[in-house]
Amino acid sequence: MTTQLYVHPSYLDHRTGPHHPERPERLEAIQQVLAHDMFDALIRIEAPRADDSLLTLMHPKGQVDRVLTSEPDQGLVHLDPDTVMSPGSGDAALHATGAVCAAVDAVVDGAADNAFCAVRPPGHHAEASQAMGFCLFNSVAIAAEHARQAHGIARAAVIDFDVHHGNGTQALFWDREGLFYGSTHQYPHYPGTGAADDTGAYNNIVNAPLAAHTGSEAFRAAMETRILPALDAFRPEIILISAGFDAHQQDPLANLNLIEEDFAWATDQLVAMADLHAGGRLVSSLEGGYDLDALATSVATHVIRLMAAT
Repeated sequence: MTTQLYVHPSYLDHRTGPHHPERPERLEAIQQVLAHDMFDALIRIEAPRADDSLLTLMHPKGQVDRVLTSEPDQGLVHLDPDTVMSPGSGDAALHATGAVCAAVDAVVDGAADNAFCAVRPPGHHAEASQAMGFCLFNSVAIAAEHARQAHGIARAAVIDFDVHHGNGTQALFWDREGLFYGSTHQYPHYPGTGAADDTGAYNNIVNAPLAAHTGSEAFRAAMETRILPALDAFRPEIILISAGFDAHQQDPLANLNLIEEDFAWATDQLVAMADLHAGGRLVSSLEGGYDLDALATSVATHVIRLMAAT
């Protein structure tokens, strides 16, 4: 059994303009580090393209059409001040969602123990009818619902350690029994959501907001006292990770001051929870991380821990 890596050339065609932090070089840095021979055992899969039947699990058809028809023939189009489309952005977003859903298929069917999806654009800020925060479609939320609809999974969980709260995932899961969202994030910080008393309609939302500059000890305590106990009580049949690495101390967009060992530790905790409740079924998908060196080393650490679990 194996760890699968989902990639697609279209991710490099999504261009966001000069000085935008969510840029193709992020994927190039990841590709370079994962080309090292220590990752030879990864099974590399070219991500399929999602169709409307997947996207409309979480987004109204009208929103899907609005996003895709906003793609310009040339130049850039801003859906909001932060969220940009170029020629090729729609295809990249469709292959991003396709990657996470295909990874779910693989771990549920037993073709892989776990998977990492090196995708862009990210997804966790995208709400049902609003693209925002660099995100076009909420790939992880779609994949969690896909696990339930296509595979009969009763309880699917998303754990998000991106430094920014996944407002989109929280909103999409809020009143859906059988979906769980847990998040550690800097607070108050963009997008301004993720209060500790947000619980969801079924007590299926658990936030662990962290003050700026709190670092490793506070992050691990939040996971150990809030996120992991709630996840254990939920008894997920599959775990998905919104794997943002912008909580790293070198990242320019936030100030949580984590280091690579924190991501390794968090990965180990979630792997153990997947082993306990989900037969090891775990899918991780890239969200943020904007310092290229920190992103590359953090992803490498994360994937090494996934591979060690197989």
